[in-house]
Amino acid sequence: MAISQAARLAGKQSRILLLLARLGAKMRKINWTPVRRQLIKEKFFILGRLAKAYALGHYRAVPWKTMLILLAAVIYFINPLDLIPDLIPIAGLTDDFAVLLWVYNAIGTEVDKFLAWEESQATPV
Repeated sequence: MAISQAARLAGKQSRILLLLARLGAKMRKINWTPVRRQLIKEKFFILGRLAKAYALGHYRAVPWKTMLILLAAVIYFINPLDLIPDLIPIAGLTDDFAVLLWVYNAIGTEVDKFLAWEESQATPV
């Protein structure tokens, strides 16, 4: 289901940006205090930046299949009624974290390329 929804987003900048806004809203609601979650949070923000740069056309050096997988994971993450509903305290986000972390690791090479590109775009102070 998430893959087919992600496929419908392909090439639709405004819909991808709306999806990312929903991702940001959900991420702001999460208690990121524990150390392990802090590491997870950084990875999620990287995925969000990658998707945003792609949607805005700033970074397109990523295969479309990679973006499809990434967008499907974001859709899964923001959907409150997934494998383990988010309404269940603590356990509800476990599957969401697992999916996004799996995607992060699965597209690690593309993430590394994006981070290098992102660093090259930073203006020297």
